[in-house]
Amino acid sequence: MSEHPAPPRATSAPAPAGERRLRVLVSAYACEPGRGSESGIGWDWVRQVARFHDVWVVTRSSNREAIEGALAAAPLPGVRWIYFDLPRRARFWKRGTRGARLYYYLWQVGAYFAAARARRDVRFDVAHHVTWGNYWSPSLFALSAIPFVWGPVGGGESAPRPFYASFGLRGRAYEHARDLARALGEWDPLLRATCRGARVSVATTPDTARRLVRLGARRVEVVPHAALPADEIAALAGVPPREGAPFRLVSVGRLLHWKGFHLGLAAFARAAPGLGDAEYWIVGGGPQLGRLTRLARSLGVGDRVRFLGALPRREVLAAVAASDVLLHPSLHDSGGYVCLEAMAAGRPVICLDLGGPGLMVTDDTGVKVAARDPEQAVRDLAAAITRLAGSAELRARLAARGRERVRAEFDWDRRGDLLAHLYGAPGASGPAAGRWAAAPAPALSG
Repeated sequence: MSEHPAPPRATSAPAPAGERRLRVLVSAYACEPGRGSESGIGWDWVRQVARFHDVWVVTRSSNREAIEGALAAAPLPGVRWIYFDLPRRARFWKRGTRGARLYYYLWQVGAYFAAARARRDVRFDVAHHVTWGNYWSPSLFALSAIPFVWGPVGGGESAPRPFYASFGLRGRAYEHARDLARALGEWDPLLRATCRGARVSVATTPDTARRLVRLGARRVEVVPHAALPADEIAALAGVPPREGAPFRLVSVGRLLHWKGFHLGLAAFARAAPGLGDAEYWIVGGGPQLGRLTRLARSLGVGDRVRFLGALPRREVLAAVAASDVLLHPSLHDSGGYVCLEAMAAGRPVICLDLGGPGLMVTDDTGVKVAARDPEQAVRDLAAAITRLAGSAELRARLAARGRERVRAEFDWDRRGDLLAHLYGAPGASGPAAGRWAAAPAPALSG
């Protein structure tokens, strides 16, 4: 364990008017600048907390090099870093993602004690668990006798059962194993203590919120965890409308069964006879590539579907910009960053009305399709493709509203404004307060 001293306090951002800077202890197992998914979420939440409060962050030693590189370019005043990893003899069995969940569980226990010195020296106002964001993994920070905020956490989303038959043997085995792991996790006494110990639990989707309530959570706020920095929103706003033929769909993500690319291909094939020379680009790599390639050929659209493979982020955004519509048929996605990126770039989104995308996308910014069974979903996705392909005016209207929605609701600084509400500062009522859930959070400080 080691501690990185805070940069000089003098340049810290002031707390909101009438409020004092709180002392916040953050647990962020995944926290690495310049990365996506969990690591990026951890880093961005820490940055937002640090806008208004003094922060002590417990994270892994393996994140240190990237964090200190980012701090050299853009310091975070008022932040101290407590780096902790399990001893080598307690992690010899961890290789990449193999054994990661057991390691994470043990890391949570060790991190609790690694932060003991900070808890002795500082009277914290709030403890906040940020990552990992699995609702079925506990955080021992809930046991620290400090008012505790848990989240954002997700993972409560499930593919509707009628879709299991479309996944293939391995996909079905994965879904059943995932269901079992969550069920077992929900019986963990430490998880239940985490739920009941949280003054506020932040769920990324209504599905996760319902599970937290069943586990005994006191108060749950639903807040989509995906957001974009203001400079990136501004850059994507400069992407011009696409003109000319052919009409082009794009999907982005790892080629996994639950991402629903097989549904996207079936919908495209159904709509294709009425779309002229339309194309479907699929960006991403993964174990389903062979199956999806064979499916495209068997559906008669193999020559109109391009599998572009895994690309650097800049090239992913270029592929989105070179397309007319993002098709995102994911079946249990807590986040869905690419939906925000597409909306910010002025590209309407077609998605299933599930998980994070179901919260991000509205009828004003795209088309959400119910997911009752594969046949119905494919039919309705095809109808949405046909509708958008046939009206440039409709695409332009959805694009304009999508850009407005991202600026208003999904700017990372809006998440920072939300913290005053989550931390219960007296009178907190910023533009994000209560936006996703009706009930206000209880006061944690003061």
